[in-house]
Amino acid sequence: MSKYSSHSLPGFCLALSLPLAALAWPLAAQAQFSLGISVNLAPPELPVYTQPPIPADGWLWTPGYWAYSQDFNDYYWVPGTWVAPPQPGYLWTPGYWGYQNGAYAWNPGYWGTQVGFYGGVNYGFGYGGAGYEGGYWRDNHLYYNTAVNNVSNTRITNVYQKTVINNVTVNHVSYNGGNGGIEARPTPQELAAARTPHLEPTAAQRQQVQVAQRDPALRQSTNGGHPAIAATARPGEFNGPGVVSARGAAPRAEAEQRAEPAAPRGAAEQRSEPSAPRGAAEQHFEPAPPRGSPAAPVPRAAAPPQPAPREPAPREPAPREPAPREPAPRAAAPAPRAAPPPSRPSPPHEASHPPERSDHDH
Repeated sequence: MSKYSSHSLPGFCLALSLPLAALAWPLAAQAQFSLGISVNLAPPELPVYTQPPIPADGWLWTPGYWAYSQDFNDYYWVPGTWVAPPQPGYLWTPGYWGYQNGAYAWNPGYWGTQVGFYGGVNYGFGYGGAGYEGGYWRDNHLYYNTAVNNVSNTRITNVYQKTVINNVTVNHVSYNGGNGGIEARPTPQELAAARTPHLEPTAAQRQQVQVAQRDPALRQSTNGGHPAIAATARPGEFNGPGVVSARGAAPRAEAEQRAEPAAPRGAAEQRSEPSAPRGAAEQHFEPAPPRGSPAAPVPRAAAPPQPAPREPAPREPAPREPAPREPAPRAAAPAPRAAPPPSRPSPPHEASHPPERSDHDH
């Protein structure tokens, strides 16, 4: 895989099998073409979106496309945007992915006085797969076709309306050649346009790519081919008026995926689920949701359960039962039976003596 990134290469590269005559181009012309990045995985389909209104007269629409980054090994969407051409009379030829030698090679876009071959990819808004039907230059003024451009919000008088009929199959395929790719080959006019002098993407276009590459929400693995930012009115401005989402994109996906607390938010949602038991937790003013888990044992700490272990204490009367065994001291009652012995001596002897004494008196 090439070490170059898709946004750092100027010019245009024909990744398709071209006639041998193309190999006879002057060296000066061939120096303007360089091979971009190549990937073994086909790029996703083009998302469906609406064009934001033009911000100023003289600006030209450049369609969005899927780029690839080796930093995170994933496709990411570069939103379409309005840009100021590098100079009057120049039109934009979009870049495209072309299949060759078992891989998909990126052919960078370029500015030229004529629109060249861009793989037959139907980018929309005047780029129907061949040429440009969105406008033309005359006397250093750009005339807009209102049938494919959103210029209703400005006081642009240099407009016309022409219905565009595409001779290609309308689909959202984003690459040329290979399995399921677009079967289109450059025409002699497009080959001639490739030989004309070209200008590199402007600084504003490079900024659009750089901002898109840093935004995780625009990665294909994150948005599933439906970026929340499909197009912008101005390059590099991914917030505010003029930002358009792709059809099928979640409206709030941008904020959630950028902040990337989505995972912690998932935990927050799990915390909110026990909100039913949280009726008590709310009384704690939700100081720390984790405490909600110990809060469940709080009812276990209630007084009623504690007496339960105290119930063994009443069992202590069992030892009190031996207390009734104290009747054993009642057995000591036989001790009064010893009282009769003291009565044995004196009364019988005393009864015998007085009668004798009475005899002596008489």
